[in-house]
Amino acid sequence: MKGPGLFSDIGKNAKDLLTKDYTCDQKLTISTTSASGVALTSSAVKKGGLYTSDIGSLYKYKNTLVNVKVDTDSNISTTLIISEILPSTKAIASIKFPDYNSGKLEVWYLHHHASLASVMSLKQSPVVELSGTVGAQGLAFGAEAGFDSASGTFTKYGAGVSLTKAEYDASVIMVDKGDTLRASYVYHLDEMQKSTVVAEFVRRFSTNENTVTVGGQHALDSKTTVKARLNNSGKLGALLQHELRPKSTLTISGELDTKALERTPRLGLALALKP
Repeated sequence: MKGPGLFSDIGKNAKDLLTKDYTCDQKLTISTTSASGVALTSSAVKKGGLYTSDIGSLYKYKNTLVNVKVDTDSNISTTLIISEILPSTKAIASIKFPDYNSGKLEVWYLHHHASLASVMSLKQSPVVELSGTVGAQGLAFGAEAGFDSASGTFTKYGAGVSLTKAEYDASVIMVDKGDTLRASYVYHLDEMQKSTVVAEFVRRFSTNENTVTVGGQHALDSKTTVKARLNNSGKLGALLQHELRPKSTLTISGELDTKALERTPRLGLALALKP
């Protein structure tokens, strides 16, 4: 990605460290590629006592990607991605059947010192969202807004700033129409980024609620990574991810309420197999 990235990338490093791959479900994903170049992915998830599954196909031709997914609820999701229609642009069209009102069109413009993104729902009275980011040398400023043409009201607006260097990543962002302030800091303890710590502070003004979460990630070796997180509510999460073979991973994760140790910890297991 060129330049400062999209507005949605502000604070993304901290969010990924604190949330990505944490799960309390059981999930199996199997991917393969046909001789014609079509990638097929099938997944099954057990969440509580419910089972869901889906199968998807991904086909790439030159600068075009076509992704079609079908799930057990008979929903068909289709995504079309075309890169470089114009220099530094990407267009994404998606729709989910039978919900015809779910269709939307996204257009990205990525420059070395600025980026723009627009999203428009494909219905009679569309919701239009715009976001932009400017920056250089690791410093980025961004803002976003969403407008509902049916009601004539703003659905969202926000702004943020981030500073990214080789050894750290800091960001402050205001979203939810100014109701939520999120500040995060990621620090790499070594040049190879094998060990990383992260802290996040979230303030919700409408409920007068503060949430502080700290966490970290450490690579035990080239194939095994451990992560952990703890917030001020006493929720402790941890996971271990191991690469069984190239592109195939096993993830074991869990969550424990340290303020209610009599409760049974929640455990999750995810297995992703790729050729």
